[in-house]
Amino acid sequence: MEDKIKEQANFIQLKKDNILRIGIKDSDGNDTGEHLEFDMESVDLPLKLNQCEAQHRRNISDLKMQMTILKKKQDKKGEYLLSWKQEQEMKLIKNFYLKEIDALDLFLGNGGTRKLLNGREPYYSMYDDISEIIKPILPLLKLRTDDIISKIKNKYNDKNDGKVLE
Repeated sequence: MEDKIKEQANFIQLKKDNILRIGIKDSDGNDTGEHLEFDMESVDLPLKLNQCEAQHRRNISDLKMQMTILKKKQDKKGEYLLSWKQEQEMKLIKNFYLKEIDALDLFLGNGGTRKLLNGREPYYSMYDDISEIIKPILPLLKLRTDDIISKIKNKYNDKNDGKVLE
């Protein structure tokens, strides 16, 4: 009995309230066993979505700039089938994909993009496709953000002078 009391004293039980858990299905409609989790009370969640979009725009801009610079360089024979310039283009695109995964993971959580890719390699329109997939949950995030703001205003409303945080 004493061991059980000691064990309980060495642990705390964490709450998982207001966590939106979304399962992931493959293109055939089969459950992949993976899921995404969103803390619906996190005030950072909408900010992360904005950061994700801003990073995506920077990624596109950077890729265009690097491709323009590469286009101006002299091409030469590559190691195997591709020319040197083609090899460099593939490296730029691969780096772009990695940056896109990082941008999406800002919102989806670490590894979230790979879960949605479900084994597929990253591809150029991946950001747009994933944005389309998560579109149905965005209204839920908006409602929860408004609810959090309202709760904070109500909780910290100074009832003596009637002023509400604004």
